[in-house]
Amino acid sequence: MYKAAVITVSDSCSKGMAEDKSGPTLVSMLTEAGWDVVFTSVVPDEIPDIEKILIHCAETLRVQLCITTGGTGFAKRDVTPEATKLVIEKETPGIPEAMRAESMRITPRGCLSREAAGIRGETLIVNCPGSVKACKETLGAVLPALEHGVQMMLSGGSADCGR
Repeated sequence: MYKAAVITVSDSCSKGMAEDKSGPTLVSMLTEAGWDVVFTSVVPDEIPDIEKILIHCAETLRVQLCITTGGTGFAKRDVTPEATKLVIEKETPGIPEAMRAESMRITPRGCLSREAAGIRGETLIVNCPGSVKACKETLGAVLPALEHGVQMMLSGGSADCGR
């Protein structure tokens, strides 16, 4: 069983002005898929705060998967992809491409989400949108592949990709 963390990026949730519903939704999805969610946190839409928590998850907690929710839209305060790109060492563009493709099947507005994904050390970081509905759709589209991605990341080789 691999370890995971879920980070909610939201000014209003971090100030206690709104209830975090997306974070618990992601925790539930990951747990049902066999991941051990060992850490959750809520941070404001601030690049330094997001960077700090992502680095903490990768370097201190050493989780294999860190999922964020929120901050992937067009608003000025939506900076989760920018913070993610500052901490990752390798981009994994196929993950957000698949997420957006799934969203586009449901709504033409799916192309407006700006998720990013990549690897820092031995941690795969994936951004999800902030709404519960969008989290379910986008993580659901890629969750079956993430365990294999982590296996490849940790193997130093192919992780038997031919199977």
